[in-house]
Amino acid sequence: MRILLTGTDGQVGGALQPLLARFGTIIAPNINEFDLSKPARLVGALDTLQPDLIVNPAAYTAVDRAEDERELAFRINAGGPEVIAQWSAKRRVPLVHFSTDYVFDGSGKAPWREDSPTGPLSVYGASKLAGDTAICAAGGPHLIARTSWVYAAQGANFLRTIARLATERKELRVVADQIGAPTTARTIANAIADIVLPNLSNLNELFARKGGVVNLVCAGETSWHGFASAIVAGLRSRGLRLEAENVIPIATADFPTRAIRPGNSRLDLSRLKRQFGVTTPNWQEALSLELDDFVALQEKAARAEPSRQFQQRAHF
Repeated sequence: MRILLTGTDGQVGGALQPLLARFGTIIAPNINEFDLSKPARLVGALDTLQPDLIVNPAAYTAVDRAEDERELAFRINAGGPEVIAQWSAKRRVPLVHFSTDYVFDGSGKAPWREDSPTGPLSVYGASKLAGDTAICAAGGPHLIARTSWVYAAQGANFLRTIARLATERKELRVVADQIGAPTTARTIANAIADIVLPNLSNLNELFARKGGVVNLVCAGETSWHGFASAIVAGLRSRGLRLEAENVIPIATADFPTRAIRPGNSRLDLSRLKRQFGVTTPNWQEALSLELDDFVALQEKAARAEPSRQFQQRAHF
């Protein structure tokens, strides 16, 4: 099987690649070969690559910058996926795509279901919703995994930001009135693998019966403040020396951003369990694994530093 996997340099794409590679040939084109910001060129690229399965975690995710780059965000998050979905539908090639909690307005306290009314508050959310809508409208075999608060031990994300700030500042001020489920790229990749890999020979049938949108996040819930507090405590318990003495809860109003964030990002996981038999780990359990990896990466970098400095001195 030829599996087209976009965004392999990102968190979810990077986590998916080794899992999918066990069951097929991974096609991981670079941006010059497959550029979602240039939808008109994607049909030719797909005709050349001829995938048997398309997995598309690539997206425009600069939430605040999207407010000033609306056209670019929509090209990448809506225009590109629409072309892919139409190509997929015409040739009956199954498509796995990824969405976000930002398609909702964040009101109330109840977890959002897959069929809950949408109402994005930001350009980013609107662009992702437009992509979801286009994929569904194309009518091909597809699965859209809607997730939230994605992070990993590597890459640019909340965990790494908090880890850095905790070594620099005695006090961290973090929003406490936005609620959701921190979700590791590892959790997402494992769940997608559990759904897709046992059904490679009949994905079209599976997606026809059970496809569409499915919520995919870690179990449980917390605030950004709760998440940050758990990160700091977890790093300290693993022996890292931190400056941070206090993680102070603040309101969203005290930390204004260019794009409005949803206050309620809870996602209902019942369809994931009912339709696919998949359960996800609690967010604290998933965080523990990611912190282990993060600390291991830090230690590896520290061991490599003396050697790197020696090489630099030798060079000069």
